Amino acid sequence: MIGMFDSGLGGLSVWRQLTAQLPDEPVLYLADQGYCPYGGRSDAEIIARAEAITDYLLQQGVTLLLVACNTATSAAARHLRLKYPELPIVGMEPAIKPAALSSQSGSIGVLATQATLRGEKFRQLAAQLQNHATIFSQAGTGFVELVESGQLDGEQTHATVAAALAPLLAHNVDHIVLGCTHYPFLAPVIRAQLPAHIDIIDPTDAVVRQTLRLLTPALRSGPLSPAPYRFVTTGEISSMQQFLQHILQRPDRIEALASLH
Repeated sequence: MIGMFDSGLGGLSVWRQLTAQLPDEPVLYLADQGYCPYGGRSDAEIIARAEAITDYLLQQGVTLLLVACNTATSAAARHLRLKYPELPIVGMEPAIKPAALSSQSGSIGVLATQATLRGEKFRQLAAQLQNHATIFSQAGTGFVELVESGQLDGEQTHATVAAALAPLLAHNVDHIVLGCTHYPFLAPVIRAQLPAHIDIIDPTDAVVRQTLRLLTPALRSGPLSPAPYRFVTTGEISSMQQFLQHILQRPDRIEALASLH
């Protein structure tokens, strides 16, 4: 069984693609909505949450962990790999490299949380690619909150997205990298505000491929049809339930929806 967690509902953008490609494997998804957003929290806080969540997921029998959160990956993935050396762990990171290597203008933009942008992993990636492209970063202020509340369109959503894109567009970027798993849910609004020549880069494909590579036969749960999908939140159940029903439209595959504190 695969265990996944995010600060909230954003990681369901990864869950959606993973379960489409791996329909027979049970997945337990934990949304840490009681502590969302992670972007403004310290690394120590995020590490503590990540460790507590991993302990819970292991108690539930997961054999592979997917940290479906860029901020948690940046702050805590290294710690988790040291603490749980036998557990295969897949994390998220902004897809800066493919954007930088394919840029024609020599400028790319990265949308992410403040915590991801200040993280060592992001700084290292940016430094390694500085000879290929100039990287301009921008925090997607308010993006996470919009997704958590299900506001994926509308006047406020368009205004919030426009405010974040404006500084990047001023630098003639030709790629915009989505550095938070919440952001793909806003991709239609982002796309609508970008010139046609600017590409949006989402790392989800690469993350799903890595998960499939690490999920060896020994780690799989065996054939189950249909595979049970469990969802747990540290916040209000109604928030997750509404998102699952109206955004993912998959209420038929929910085995359990519980609250964890």
